[in-house]
Amino acid sequence: MPPTQIRLKRAYETASSDDGVRILIDRLWPRGLSKDRAKVDRWLQDVAPSNELRRWFDHDPMKWDEFRRRYSAELNEKDGIVRSILEEASHSQVTLLFSAKDVIRNNAVALLEYLADFAQN
Repeated sequence: MPPTQIRLKRAYETASSDDGVRILIDRLWPRGLSKDRAKVDRWLQDVAPSNELRRWFDHDPMKWDEFRRRYSAELNEKDGIVRSILEEASHSQVTLLFSAKDVIRNNAVALLEYLADFAQN
């Protein structure tokens, strides 16, 4: 069960007032998206998968389960960033922004799952 104050949204979608704090969680800035249009409040590059993991995964659905396992292992080393997202969500709505076209299998979905598990422990 994901934390109720955290939702996901593609960075290319129009910002809305109910997004709350908009946090970009990709390592690379979304291609072709201006900073003005993105309306990003925080850019947490360090919570994104490593370049090596990102390149290995390459949005291959067959690698999804292994990607989630490897990404979780990377997130285990980023306790402070994970806690900062959950802390923000305890006070206000948080929208995690991502640029992947696949809205089902991407780092934002994996991160939201990780945050839910982390918050329960």
